[in-house]
Amino acid sequence: MAGDDGSGGSGGGNREDEVHVQIAGSSKPETSSTNETAPQNSHTKHWHWWLMVTLNIFFLVAGQTASTLLGRFYYNQGGNSKWMSTFVQTAGFPVLFVALYLFRSKSPSTQTTTSNPETSVTKITLIYVVLGLIIAADDLMYSYGLLYLPVSTYSLICASQLAFNAVFSYVLNAQKFTPFIFNSVILLTFSAALLGVDEDSQGTNGLSRGKYILGFALTLGASATYSLILSLMQVAFEKVIKKETFSVVLNMQIYTALVATVASLIGLFASGEWKTLEGEMHAFSSGRVSYVMTLLWTAVSWQIASVGVVGLIFVVSSLFSNVISTLALPIIPIFAVIFFHDKMDGVKIIAMLMAIWGFVSYGYQLYVSDKKARKTSVSVEENS
Repeated sequence: MAGDDGSGGSGGGNREDEVHVQIAGSSKPETSSTNETAPQNSHTKHWHWWLMVTLNIFFLVAGQTASTLLGRFYYNQGGNSKWMSTFVQTAGFPVLFVALYLFRSKSPSTQTTTSNPETSVTKITLIYVVLGLIIAADDLMYSYGLLYLPVSTYSLICASQLAFNAVFSYVLNAQKFTPFIFNSVILLTFSAALLGVDEDSQGTNGLSRGKYILGFALTLGASATYSLILSLMQVAFEKVIKKETFSVVLNMQIYTALVATVASLIGLFASGEWKTLEGEMHAFSSGRVSYVMTLLWTAVSWQIASVGVVGLIFVVSSLFSNVISTLALPIIPIFAVIFFHDKMDGVKIIAMLMAIWGFVSYGYQLYVSDKKARKTSVSVEENS
């Protein structure tokens, strides 16, 4: 899962020889600006920018929705391996090498600007390993949450990651805590709290109240951990790697996913769950072929979402990428009601509306920041 990072309003200062990702309605600012750009060319770039944003939003929302629904389908049909569910969340990472190959000419250099390349490689490798292990633990918590909670409840709790992201971005990335962001944090917190005290969820899927509470706590913890991962990635980009080009961001996705996949595989064998996989496949309600295809398309869906995440980080900003990933979460309960007949009682509906309100509040803050950034950019261009 990891991919975007909560930068947004981060005040990292001026960084040389890098592509600075921002929320403005144009692509990245040029490192060597010229005053001779034709208006028609600028208009074309603007529409190209919007096309790329729209495409990446589709990848992210569609991939995240499909992977979550397929994950629930796996459990509903008789799958029970938490480590296998964790494994498929990152196992499709080789797909990202295709994107890395296609865009290699645009961002050929992935080396950091440090005086000692050997030390640099050591630091970056350590970052990949540490983040990869945290991602594996985070994915495992998500797997337990999806097992013990209905999809609708799971998705609404996951929406709290935006609130956690605001807090971690404030602490680690110097993001400003505006009234709109504060409002968003409060709304998303209450949304999750409502689900935590919802007595009607006790007997969901035949699970005990204790397992529901465990699933709730692990999903909430996974959301917090995911937001922490994003902020730590942003710190790594700004303080260690000192670049945020497409290739560098994609490398972060690929190699942390590689570490997480290996860790998940070790967990699968160490836990002994691998011994049950053959029986699980034969007992799968919709058949063995369906079992394999479910796991395969779950892995592919997660990587489609990852492409959207990386694309939005590069084209717009990492904060915007995280906000869009949160957008899909209140949408998933609708599909859960259709496909899995999840119960949508009054408490869940109120929680969903509060989550959407929190998202809108956060989104409006991005709009205000975007508008301010464009005015500043226009003023700079007029004065230069």
